[in-house]
Amino acid sequence: MCGTDIRNDLPLTPAAESSCGCCTPAPAASAPAEGTAYGVEGLTCGSCVQTVQKAVAALDGVDSATVALVAGGTSTLTVAGPASAESVRAAVSGAGYSVTA
Repeated sequence: MCGTDIRNDLPLTPAAESSCGCCTPAPAASAPAEGTAYGVEGLTCGSCVQTVQKAVAALDGVDSATVALVAGGTSTLTVAGPASAESVRAAVSGAGYSVTA
């Protein structure tokens, strides 16, 4: 049309290198984490996972917080450390998601 072969002339930034949190895939889970598991609904992408992990990790008594994402389903949040279930639930709720179990 205008003399530009868009796929070859206009380089696109791979999603993994972009600053867009929505398009960034969730971090790959390594070995299963030990701790208390919670079901969390409403997570759809890597940005959601990071939001919940940061909110919970900021609590006193949390050694680590990891999420196994099930986009559109019930994801699993695993919290290691002596933090209370009430504080974890409040942090998840404050981040905009709901704990189911």
